[in-house]
Amino acid sequence: MKRNIVKIDEEKCNGCGLCVPACAEGAIQIINGKAKLIADNLCDGLGACLGDCPQDAITIEQREADYFDEQAVTAPQLTVKAPVHGGGCPSAQALKLSPPKNSVAAKTETGPSQLGNWPVQLKLVPPSAPFLAGADLLLAADCVPFAYPDFHQKYLAGKTLLIGCPKLDDVEAYVKKLTVILSQNNIQRLTVVRMEVPCCTGLVSLAQQALAASGKEIPFETVIIGIKGEVK
Repeated sequence: MKRNIVKIDEEKCNGCGLCVPACAEGAIQIINGKAKLIADNLCDGLGACLGDCPQDAITIEQREADYFDEQAVTAPQLTVKAPVHGGGCPSAQALKLSPPKNSVAAKTETGPSQLGNWPVQLKLVPPSAPFLAGADLLLAADCVPFAYPDFHQKYLAGKTLLIGCPKLDDVEAYVKKLTVILSQNNIQRLTVVRMEVPCCTGLVSLAQQALAASGKEIPFETVIIGIKGEVK
């Protein structure tokens, strides 16, 4: 039969995996670094996954396809796992890193903590928190402080910190909360510090969406940190 069904543009897909949990039917999986529709009969064609793709790689098309099988959806599914190396989302690849020893690059300035607010998790911070008033806001991926050794001194000093993970957390809820924060507080600047892995682009996307929805003109900057600790 001819019906609506998901179409994935592999040229645009970066393998971030945000579409996988967005598909309640389990029709999409990451295979060899790309999102794949694993079976036509698992896709209901409603497109709940569309809004979760930061690359706009998912659309709805009309074509010949098997009927949507609700019983197949509720049955236990065979999970296709991407290989640990050479496929899947880069953020989930297992890598052994070798920090430099006894070198200038290995030496970092030590100093006191520059953390000036608590809590820091975006989902826990109330939009009316007093530390948000007139803040120089730093939105950081929660992996960043572990990858970048001088995070406190170079990026956190003098800023109000919010952290989150665009892959594991509720991005839609983050957009809504950040929109309220930007709308209700006289935010002076918004800096996003993210990791280089593709799925972390979602942090920049949600910040841009919130900024647009707030209607505020706030200076915006993005910083990218490599998994080996370098600024890209």
